[in-house]
Amino acid sequence: MIWKILEALIFPGAVFILTVSLFYEWIDRKLYARLQNRVGPHLAGPFGLFQPAADFIKLLSKEDIIPAAADRFLFTLTPILAPTLILLGCMFLPVAGLNGIVSFNGDLIVIIALMSFCTITIYLAGEGSNNRFASIGATRAALQLIGYEIPLTLALLCAAISTGSLSLRGIVEAQMANGTWLIAGPQLIGFAIFVVASQAEMERIPFDIPEAEQEIVAGWSVEYTGRRLGLFRLTKDLELFLLSGLGATLFLGGPLGPLIPGLEPLLHTIYFLAKSILVLIVFTLVRTVFARLRIDQMISFSWKYLMPLAIFLVIITEVIA
Repeated sequence: MIWKILEALIFPGAVFILTVSLFYEWIDRKLYARLQNRVGPHLAGPFGLFQPAADFIKLLSKEDIIPAAADRFLFTLTPILAPTLILLGCMFLPVAGLNGIVSFNGDLIVIIALMSFCTITIYLAGEGSNNRFASIGATRAALQLIGYEIPLTLALLCAAISTGSLSLRGIVEAQMANGTWLIAGPQLIGFAIFVVASQAEMERIPFDIPEAEQEIVAGWSVEYTGRRLGLFRLTKDLELFLLSGLGATLFLGGPLGPLIPGLEPLLHTIYFLAKSILVLIVFTLVRTVFARLRIDQMISFSWKYLMPLAIFLVIITEVIA
């Protein structure tokens, strides 16, 4: 029992996940800056490595203001609920072995549900602010959910159909038995859909529509300051870790790789982090190359292109499986 508690709290649990998620933010910001011919974080720590943590601590120390017209219950609850949901989803990832801290048949469905609940939490956070810009941003977040949720779910379920398992462990074991990653076959289409839909899930360019600063002054988060804003920023980092890790697990074999007896947990962790960083780099490249879409363009793109492609992938997967 003590060992399980330490796993959940330290490694590969909450402390490890929070630390790595801040590191992933640093990679994302540094690569994004380099691709735009900028320097990126470079002052806090070597090569600016501690800049994400410094930003988070700075927000925790700033004044925390609750607007007089805001719904105090939602305004207080949503910044706590959002990172909790995503952190719980991260617990299913097979970081240090074939199992996550929590693992059971059907855990893939739970992860999908948790990500949807987080978006609903974002909507409530915006509406609870009682601000016109926040309300517009919250509505856009809900509309995006309608656009990308079905293609994202279908892409993830195609990975489950092709391996015959709804658990992350089963999908990893199937890739190990086949001796190849899912991305090497028709699921390359699923990976492409996953990357596009994940950008919308994380509200990153070109789908940063709900918090477009040039249009609606930070959107749904416009009224949040101090530790509440810090927790929402942390949620974005955790989402980056969750979706990078989920893509690595489903399409790149997760923790699979050559092993040395006695070093399995260490090597599994190295393989998982290396593959998830590859997925993170793809996310950053997409973020760099494209410009922001309008909300109507995003919905139209999802229903006209992503949806038919996802349905086509389901048919192909069923035929092959």
